[in-house]
Amino acid sequence: MALMQITIIPVGTDSTSVGDHVAGVQKLLQERGCTYELADMGTVIHGTVAELLQLAADIHEYPFSCGAQRVVTNIMLDDRRDKEQAIGDKRRAVQTRLGGKS
Repeated sequence: MALMQITIIPVGTDSTSVGDHVAGVQKLLQERGCTYELADMGTVIHGTVAELLQLAADIHEYPFSCGAQRVVTNIMLDDRRDKEQAIGDKRRAVQTRLGGKS
């Protein structure tokens, strides 16, 4: 399984706010039963590479369905195959190294 961080930036809308678009994407992820975590600058999603890439295409299309004229989507994929990874593993590993709680 892999992790994908995705950020959508709708351009050509009547507002500088993107909160409605982000909320719509979160609903889409909930409806599909995805394992994900919303962060301040994007959303991290857990799944197979094929699932994540299809999901990225669907997420990219969402703002267009709401009237955006242009959408910039940033995707970062981490496909580690030597061991399982889950959302939060990296954060916990750093906290452990710092002597903090996980």
